[in-house]
Order: sequence, then C-alpha cells, then structure tokens
Amino acid sequence: MLDPKLIRQDINSVALQLKKRGIILDTAHLDALEERRKELQTTLQTCQNDRNVRSKAVGQAKAKGEDIEPLMREVKALGDRLEALEKEFAEVQAELNNRLSFLPNIPHESVPEGASEKDNQVVRVVGEPTKFNFTPKDHVDLGALHGMDFTTAAKLSGARFVVLYGKLAKLQRALAQFMLDIHTEQHGYTEISVPLLVNGDSLFGTGQLPKMKEDLFSVNGEQGFYLIPTSEVSVTNTVRDEIIETDKLPLKYVCYSPCFRSEAGSYGKDTRGMIRQHQFEKVELVQVVHPDHSYEALEELTRHAETILQKLELPYRVMALCTGDLGFAAAKTYDLEVWLPGQNAYREISSCSNTESFQARRMKARYRDAKTGKPELVHTLNGSALAVGRTLVAVLENYQDEQGRIRIPAVLKPYLNADYL
Repeated sequence: MLDPKLIRQDINSVALQLKKRGIILDTAHLDALEERRKELQTTLQTCQNDRNVRSKAVGQAKAKGEDIEPLMREVKALGDRLEALEKEFAEVQAELNNRLSFLPNIPHESVPEGASEKDNQVVRVVGEPTKFNFTPKDHVDLGALHGMDFTTAAKLSGARFVVLYGKLAKLQRALAQFMLDIHTEQHGYTEISVPLLVNGDSLFGTGQLPKMKEDLFSVNGEQGFYLIPTSEVSVTNTVRDEIIETDKLPLKYVCYSPCFRSEAGSYGKDTRGMIRQHQFEKVELVQVVHPDHSYEALEELTRHAETILQKLELPYRVMALCTGDLGFAAAKTYDLEVWLPGQNAYREISSCSNTESFQARRMKARYRDAKTGKPELVHTLNGSALAVGRTLVAVLENYQDEQGRIRIPAVLKPYLNADYL
C-alpha cells in the first residue's frame, strides 16, 4: 500500500507517477475525503474536550449539592454528537483506506516508461536460440510421446490441467529438487514449507486482495480460505505483524509448492499445452531486507534465478518491465524469458520484483532501527526460480532430437540416472 502521508503531502506527484502505469488518480475526490477526515478529526477532539469539561463540571456541581440535571443533559448531547462524529470519521477513513488498497505501487525511477509488454526493454541476452537441422516439435507433441496427458486431466478437472506419467513426472520432480539444491546449497536460502490455503489477510498483505480477487480460487466462501496463487503469499506473510531485529536481516527463503490461478483475464491465451494452467508448480525465492539494500538484493535475486537457466544451458533473455506492465505490488521487475523452439519465441519463465515497502506497509512488517530503536518498514522481494512446468517445457523443446527423444541436461543426470527421457 502507498504511504498515506505521501498522498496527503504530494498527491499530484503520486498522480503523475501512477499515470505512467495507466492509472488515473481521482485527486479531487481523495482531496475532499482527506479534508473531511481532517475536519472530523479536529471536531472530534474539540467535542471530546468539551465533554470532558462538562463531565468534570458535573462532579464539581454534585460535590456542592447543586442541580446537575442541566449539565447531565449537555454531557449526553455531547456524547450523542461524539458517537455520530466517530461513526462518520470511521466511514471516511474506511473509504480512504479502501481507495488506497486498490492503488498499485509507484514505479522506481529506473523503470522504463511504456504502456504494455511491447515497451519492455531487453537488459541482456544469454545464449543463442537453439538451432536444429529439422523442424522442432513443441512440447505438446513431444509430451504426447513421453506421458503428457491433457485428455485425462480434462476428464478429472477440466481445461488447463495436465497429467504427467513415468519419466516425465520424474523429470519435473528432478527439476524442482535441482532448483532447491542450488538455492539452499549455493545461494544461502533457507528452505521453507508453507500452507497452500491462506486467509484473506495474507492475500491483502501481498497485494492480491482486493484488486485481483477474480484471479483467485476461493474455498469455503468469503470468510474462508483461498488457494495460493504463488507461495510468495504464504512465505512473505510469515513476517506480517512482526518486528525483526536488524541483525537478522536479510531473511532469504526458498519454497517449492503448487500454485493455483483462475487465469480470469487470460481467456483465449495459451490454451495449448502447459504454458498457462490453473495448477502449476514453482520454486519461489523471497527476501526480506533492510530498505538500504533492496535494489542490490533485486539484482542478486535475479542472478540466482538466472543461475538455474545457465546450469540447464537454456537460452534466455532478461527484460526490464515497463511502467505499464508492472505487477500490482512491484516497484521494479525483471522478467526472465526462456527460448522455446516450438514457439520460435522467448516466453516468460520468471519474474523477479522489488516491492519496496508496499507489501510491508499492508502487512505491518517491520525491523527495529539499530540507531533509533524505532520500528521501520522492511522491503520485500520475490522471484520465481523457476516456474517448474515452464522449465520442463523448455527442456523438452531445447533438448529434443529428430526422433522426439529428450536428452537429459548434464546437471539433471544425477537426479534421473539417465541420458535420455
């Protein structure tokens, strides 16, 4: 959530920054709400003081044996007015908070301006697109040869699900294990296992609620649980309502989990294969850091995600997302896009984001400043390292041969004890 003080002090600057994201801020209405809030706050204080004075006068009059009925009527009238003012103040404050909860994060100054993914900028390209002396198959055709079954999945659940059999299922498991091993043994992350069902407070904390409710799978109604769209939600919320001692920072977690998304806004997109599914697996990195180090941490986290692609020898590129393509909570994001020969295109396989204090403010996640001893907001970062299903797709398509066999990448051979799928 944006800092309410920033809204009060420089709303026009906030409006200008959000405009870069395609958001038109109703500054007049927010100004009017803020003015009414301040007016009510002042009136409340005056009314409370008046009632305290009258209440004290009642006690003094009673001690003197004087008639207190007129004073009692004044106290009651002030009490009734105070109750009405408090109700209106709460309503105004709630409307302000609600409007703020729908506003996305302000882009970092280094984020390129643009309206859509077409305006994203290439930061670096690593490796050459894989070339073949035959026409490469896509992962759906390759998968049909090795145990990828969309028909059975549709019978079980519907569209955008898959069943994997045998060595293909083992390859997916090996990819996840390989990623976890690299991040825990080489990159210093602590592995964490978290609930797949979370409450609304957790989803509000990381920014999925209320803005992106339609993309979530709700379980057991409004007051119940939601299936996580990413383990970022569960992992980041472990620090909700916490004050962390400075010497404990940074916190670095890696989590492997299924993820669940309704894909409400993707009708007609990627309907073929495993690229966009309702259920998929992901290895997620989360860092909770001191604000002074969050952009250094973003570069580090992105490099950690890149390491997986490099070790798998998969061609990829790093993209800096433009203002119009940033996720709701992100101040800056790098997307990693892997080369898929079957599509003759780069496709997203990871997003690495710095949310600065946006999530922390919603979660009340703080650290204790070593100099002042006061609690201050942490910065939170997250990134896929990697989306396991899409990595499986990339391995299938980049390591295929003309017969449709899949050569096992060198780093995965110890997990599979095989040269080919």
